[in-house]
Amino acid sequence: MSAAAAPPPRIRIFVDADACPVKAEIYRVADRYRLAVFVVSNSLIAIPSSTLIERVVVEAGPDVADGWIADRAHAGDIVVTSDVPLAARCVRAGAEVLGPAGRRHDTASIGMTLATRNLMEDLRSAGQVTGGPRPFAQKDRSAFLNALDAAVARLRKAGFAAG
Repeated sequence: MSAAAAPPPRIRIFVDADACPVKAEIYRVADRYRLAVFVVSNSLIAIPSSTLIERVVVEAGPDVADGWIADRAHAGDIVVTSDVPLAARCVRAGAEVLGPAGRRHDTASIGMTLATRNLMEDLRSAGQVTGGPRPFAQKDRSAFLNALDAAVARLRKAGFAAG
């Protein structure tokens, strides 16, 4: 008698939620594909009533939410964050990582992204005016939705289960 094959690992989405502007878009995509979502924050954030969505409130402190996500994210997961050091940790763990404007972080790009972030931080701490990010726009939401759908498609093609 042969053993039954184990089901493929399921795709999960981890959201660095405190300042995430695309939570509604994540919830829509998760519902469409029936994906589990972990909304991780340092404070209570409203979430839709859904068995797919779990709110995780971590204790206050620098990088506590980041640590929670990084400790759990691995290949087959999608992480949504604008935090570059967290993105780097999750890329190293094999997760698909997206910024809220749809930028995909991967092993080929994360090193330069992290270096640029560190340079800008050094310039700001030295008193240089570097400006801030441009305002979040509707085209950013559209780019994010496209990137999230593409990430789910890549993971499904790689053998991870959705729904």
